[in-house]
Amino acid sequence: MQAVRLRDFSLVKRGVPTILCSPFALHGAVLADLATGHSLVAALRRAGIERLYMADWRSASPDMRFLGIDDYLAALNVLVDHLGGTVDLIGLCQGGWLSVIYAARFPAKVRKLVMVGTPVDTAARPSKLSALAEATPLTVFRNLVSLGDGRVIGRNLARVWRGGVIESDDIRRSLQTPEPAGSPEFARLEAIFRNWNAWTIDMPGTYYLEVIEKLYKRNELATGGFHALGQRVDLSRLQLPIYLLAGNADEVVTAEQLFAVARLVGTRPEHLRREVAPCDHLGLFMGRRTLEEYWPRIAGWLNEPLTHCSDGNEEASGVSGSGPSAA
Repeated sequence: MQAVRLRDFSLVKRGVPTILCSPFALHGAVLADLATGHSLVAALRRAGIERLYMADWRSASPDMRFLGIDDYLAALNVLVDHLGGTVDLIGLCQGGWLSVIYAARFPAKVRKLVMVGTPVDTAARPSKLSALAEATPLTVFRNLVSLGDGRVIGRNLARVWRGGVIESDDIRRSLQTPEPAGSPEFARLEAIFRNWNAWTIDMPGTYYLEVIEKLYKRNELATGGFHALGQRVDLSRLQLPIYLLAGNADEVVTAEQLFAVARLVGTRPEHLRREVAPCDHLGLFMGRRTLEEYWPRIAGWLNEPLTHCSDGNEEASGVSGSGPSAA
């Protein structure tokens, strides 16, 4: 497909597939499979998610410059249909709001939804990122698009968002590695991280400006003004089981921006799970401690069966997590 690759990490061919919806932002989907001990993909497989896929968004070529959010929702829909039409979705960062919008537009196609480090109500409590997006004039973002002839070139965007050189201590904190600074083991991990961080992807200018205006400038997902694929997105009609994971030191997305989901959706409280991990933003996806302690509970929750209720709807049988199982 033009916009996305479907990565297959499955161990089996049967069962409800789980799609990792990676963020279509500055960096690629490798953040979910960085290195041994720092791979979300490996953590989920160890914890019992055996039919696992990833939506890996392609860097935008010049002929993709007019693609918008609707085009990426349509691409996700093609992946879901390709896998049988019913999936569990795990939305990572910017992939989380795309996932919840998709679930709201196609509720029969999503069994359970996980959102991690995802901005939903950007006004709930500002983060460094949302505050910068709010304070930056729209002309700056439009100039970025013009500079890329209709695309946002990743290396140009990196100059806007990055506050300076990433220190080794910052990398160690995100990776939550026990390897001591200066050791050969940490030097290897640091090199992998820096290579990932240096590789940026390009985005269609139309998509990028829609994200800035709709999510960050007008906060439409939280206020009910967001339209997708020809319809207004009404999150209150969404009743599927939802699991939310935030980081207490997340500089990109505050917990309040994510946990606003609880008051916006129609999911019953007993089928909505919230957790806060002691980590920064990247630590949610590649931090060793977070992967070992928090993600097995998410995997256990995903593997819990749905039960039929008296009104005919299917709901999760519980919200308690389970520990990791043998791969």
